[in-house]
Amino acid sequence: MKKEYPITFGTDGWRAVIAEDYTFANLYTVAEATARYFKRHKKVDKGVIIGYDARFMSGDFAAYTAEVLGNRGIKVYLSDTISSTPMVSFAITKRKAAGGVVITASHNPPRYNGFKLKEEYGGSAHPEMIERLEKQVHKLLDQNKKLPRKWKTIEELKKEGIVKSIDLTRLYIEDLRKKIDLDAIGSSDLTVAYDAMYGAGAGVIGQLVDSVDELRSKHNPSFGGINPEPLPQNLGPLFDAMKSGSYTFGFATDGDADRIAAVDEKGQFVDSHRIFSLLIKYLYEQKNMRGMVVKSFSVTELVDQICERYNLPLTITPVGFKYICREMVEGDVLIGGEESGGIGVKNHIPERDGIYIGLLLYEMMAVREKKLSELIAELMDDYGYHFYNRIDIHVDKKEQPRIMRTFKKGLDAIAGYKVRTRNNLDGYKFYIDNGWLLVRSSGTEPLIRYYAEADSPEKVEKILRFATSV
Repeated sequence: MKKEYPITFGTDGWRAVIAEDYTFANLYTVAEATARYFKRHKKVDKGVIIGYDARFMSGDFAAYTAEVLGNRGIKVYLSDTISSTPMVSFAITKRKAAGGVVITASHNPPRYNGFKLKEEYGGSAHPEMIERLEKQVHKLLDQNKKLPRKWKTIEELKKEGIVKSIDLTRLYIEDLRKKIDLDAIGSSDLTVAYDAMYGAGAGVIGQLVDSVDELRSKHNPSFGGINPEPLPQNLGPLFDAMKSGSYTFGFATDGDADRIAAVDEKGQFVDSHRIFSLLIKYLYEQKNMRGMVVKSFSVTELVDQICERYNLPLTITPVGFKYICREMVEGDVLIGGEESGGIGVKNHIPERDGIYIGLLLYEMMAVREKKLSELIAELMDDYGYHFYNRIDIHVDKKEQPRIMRTFKKGLDAIAGYKVRTRNNLDGYKFYIDNGWLLVRSSGTEPLIRYYAEADSPEKVEKILRFATSV
C-alpha cells in the first residue's frame, strides 16, 4: 500500500487546512525542500522572491519561509505587504531571480493556506519540478528532519542583509503603466466597479485608474464567510453594484488576484470562457498580435472556432495553469487560458493575472467604444451561442474513487443525448451534439467537479443534473 503523507502537492503547489496539516512544522519541511532545490539553481545568487496573500497568518508563514531559505544562505526578497501572485511572478522576471514562493491558497476556503512555487521565468513550476519537490518533502518527513541547532531569526537575517524587504506593488504598477493604454481608458466615459473579494488585489486598481470604485477591499482573512473565488454565488456585492446603474463594467479577482470574472452593465455574469474568447479577438484584430492559443481541457469550444477562423494554432492541455505556462515559456503563445478564470497574455508574464486582464478588458471597451454586453453579442452573432456551467460537489474520500470509476467505464448517453466520442486527457469528457460533459477530481480539495457546455442554458443544466445523479 502506498504510504500517505500529511503533505501532498496538487495542480499548483501545496495547500492544506491551517492548524491541521498547514503547520509551521510542515511548512518548515516544504521550505527546506524548496531551499535545497534553489541552492542548486544557476541563478541562486540573484535570490528568491517571497510574497503572501491576505489569508490568516500568511505574513507570518512568508517570514518563516524566508527564515528557512535565509538560514540556507539563500538571499531572499520578502514582500513588505500583502501581494498578489502576479506581483511575485513579475518581480522574478524583473530582478532575474532564481524563482519565488507565494504563501496563498488562492480561491480555496478561508481555513486553507498554501505554498505556490514559481520558477525563474515567473510562471508556475513545471510538473516534473513539483514532483521532484514533493519527493524531497516526503524524504525529509521519513527522516523526521528537525530544525538545526544553529538557527538565525528573521531579524538577524535582515540585519545581515540576507533577507531584504521589497515593494512588489510599486514594481508591478510601474510595469502595468507601460502595458495598458491608460490614455484610452482615461478619455472614455466608462465607470468600473472592482470587487477585490478581500483578496490581494485590493488597493491596486485605484493607483492606475481614477474611474474605479473598489468593493470588499478591506483586510478580512475570513473573506466575509465565502470562498474568494469569482463565481456568481460569491459575487453578491458586485451584482448589486452593477444593478444600481452606476457602472458600465464590473470585474472581480480571486484571493491572490490571478483569476478573473466579469459582470456587464446589465448585471449579467461574464465567465472566463467569454473573456478568453473576447481577448483573442481583440489581440488579433485591434492589436495585430499573433501566436499560438493554449487552452485547458475544460475551456469552451468557442475558442476552437475562433482559432480556426483566424488560422491560429491551438493547443489543449490538462487542467492546471502549469501546463499552459510551459507552452508560454517554450513557444510563441499569444494567449493561454483556463476555465477557472486564469488567463495569461503574450508580452506580459507567463502567468495568470486577474488585474492585468481586467484592465485589458477595460481598454478593449474604451478602444472599441462598445460595452461588454455589446462585445459579447457581437461574438455570439459570429460564432453561435455557447453556454457553460460547473458544479463542485464535496464527497467523502472513500466515495470519490467509486464515482470516478463509474465515469471511467463510460456512458452511452447523457440526459437522453447520445455520446458521440470521449476524451480522457484529464478526467472523463463526453461529447454530444452541440455540447459536452467533463467530470474530474479536484487536485486540491476532496470534491468532484462537473463541467458542461451546450447551445442552451437549459441543456447545460439538464446535462449537469444527469451527471451529478450518476
